[in-house]
Amino acid sequence: MSLKIKNLYARDIRFPTSMTLDGSDAMNPDPDYSAAYVVLETDSPDGVTGHGLAFTIGRGTDLCVAGIEAYKPLVLDVELDSITADFGRFWRVITGDSQLRWVGPEKGVIHLAAAAIVNAIWDLYAKVEGKPLWKLLVDMSPEELVSCIDFRHITDVLTRDEALDILERNIPTCAAREREMRERGYPAYTTSTGWLGYSDDKLRALCRESLSAGWSHFKIKVGGSVEDDIRRASIIREEIGPDKKLMMDANQIWDVDEAIAYMKQLAQFDPWWIEEPTSPDDVLGHAAIAKAIHPIGVATGECCHNRVMFKQFLQAGAMQFCQIDSCRLGGVNEILSVLLMAAKFGVPVCPHAGGVGLCEHVQHLAIFDYICVGASLEDRIAEYVDHLHEHFVDPVTMKDGHYMPPSRPGYSIEMKPESLDEHEFTNGPVWRDLRS
Repeated sequence: MSLKIKNLYARDIRFPTSMTLDGSDAMNPDPDYSAAYVVLETDSPDGVTGHGLAFTIGRGTDLCVAGIEAYKPLVLDVELDSITADFGRFWRVITGDSQLRWVGPEKGVIHLAAAAIVNAIWDLYAKVEGKPLWKLLVDMSPEELVSCIDFRHITDVLTRDEALDILERNIPTCAAREREMRERGYPAYTTSTGWLGYSDDKLRALCRESLSAGWSHFKIKVGGSVEDDIRRASIIREEIGPDKKLMMDANQIWDVDEAIAYMKQLAQFDPWWIEEPTSPDDVLGHAAIAKAIHPIGVATGECCHNRVMFKQFLQAGAMQFCQIDSCRLGGVNEILSVLLMAAKFGVPVCPHAGGVGLCEHVQHLAIFDYICVGASLEDRIAEYVDHLHEHFVDPVTMKDGHYMPPSRPGYSIEMKPESLDEHEFTNGPVWRDLRS
């Protein structure tokens, strides 16, 4: 008999990272890394549960919690087997609820809530199958993977048959890439050296520390005054040398013409890409910037609400680096469609991570993408931020700047009970102490 989902509950979990300015950038100067955290309880005799989260940065986490709870009637007493037998249909039930869609049709708070639930189901599915999520996906047939995808509104770019062709042509070489991942891991870059609120001395110290740990790709936050950006970029380029890759991230702060003007001044530091140079919804603006600042690439996607936005960015040549976010899109199902569209356009996928739990999530997605979809490491790299991993039951393992494939069953997103209790907002001990 298939196990059933018997309960769903969500918690508002927040970490006071604003006190140390971890995560600070041009648009978010004081983030408290947070999560609307969901647990799916089942009737399984061994007590197996599914865990997921929507990443947030403080106020508003309670809204995501309310969104998760609004989905409860669609999940309770549903058998896991009935979901996984036709995961695409279930995804459409969750994201297509006729009343909830009106408050956010595949975007905004309600889509973040859907992502948390969908990812919790994938975590549960992988645990039941006894596999880490990346391996569960790798072992699925092309037909099974494609059946998870909602192709509505993207068939002008990617059809079901095209998706099958991409997956099937990679099958003969998948095993070799899987061995490579187990031996070497997936390449990563660090953002931990370049938060906007860090002092110059801290920038230097963190660069030296990261270099000694084997890092070769570094990202710096920009978007303050151009003079400050030039000074900070000078420090990092001086510390890492001319041969290491340097990326920049404006976090949406500039207008289109302003972004072009700023990047012409910052081009002296040989940036590999500029990330989110303008509004994350401005497809044509990104395209204009990409054309004007070439050969510097444009990276974006962490704030794209859904697969349709990614479709348009790819169609317009507005992204040279595709940055999926594991919790912004509607969970694994929608991410599969973006990975396949990026493969068709030949655009490298470089997942966004950081925050709380995003690194734990995206390692699975990046490894699967390399083995089964993109099938290349050329210009591919995943973000890594060295914050808050100690709160997870199965935290990321890094080796020489690479994500090593997880071996524990699940999606690596389950948090330790004591961490949840201590950081629950507003009555966890951490927050009580801050109020006193």
